[in-house]
Amino acid sequence: MHTTASKITIVRMVLVPVFLALVYTGHNVAGFVVYTLACLSDYADGYVARHYNQITDFGKFMDPLADKILVLAAMCFFVERGLMPGWAVAIVLFREFAVSGLRLLAVEQQRVIAAGWSGKIKTASTMVGLGLMLLFGSSQTLCLLVTAVIVVTTVWSGVEYFIRNKDVFRD
Repeated sequence: MHTTASKITIVRMVLVPVFLALVYTGHNVAGFVVYTLACLSDYADGYVARHYNQITDFGKFMDPLADKILVLAAMCFFVERGLMPGWAVAIVLFREFAVSGLRLLAVEQQRVIAAGWSGKIKTASTMVGLGLMLLFGSSQTLCLLVTAVIVVTTVWSGVEYFIRNKDVFRD
């Protein structure tokens, strides 16, 4: 049976198409509210999982996937609206695939690579920045600043994962 933490993660996944439907139909404030609820659910499910010992394989897989889907959905919306360059999304996708590949290699060696602080900072700053763009998206300065923060934290955390876990490649 699914735990409370897993149910919160599932709700976050369900909120993504709701968020997209709202922003694509011009209901940006409502979209911002749904997006914010989805972002807050990330912290809620993590807290519940750790505090009530509800850490599961499902949660380990779905929680970060739900975060990536939410963030990438918002970024794609901004690219389509001309508020974010497509190359920024490509960098985020590259980092996510590279880190996922690194984790798969580690699993083959019976190792688990836990999320580092830089990854948590990347996720939090990305979620906050995209939320600000939802509210004030027409500001070119804000869009450039958010894009820069996303790219810098994405590259920083990706490089850190590989440096901290370079021994995975010893074979």
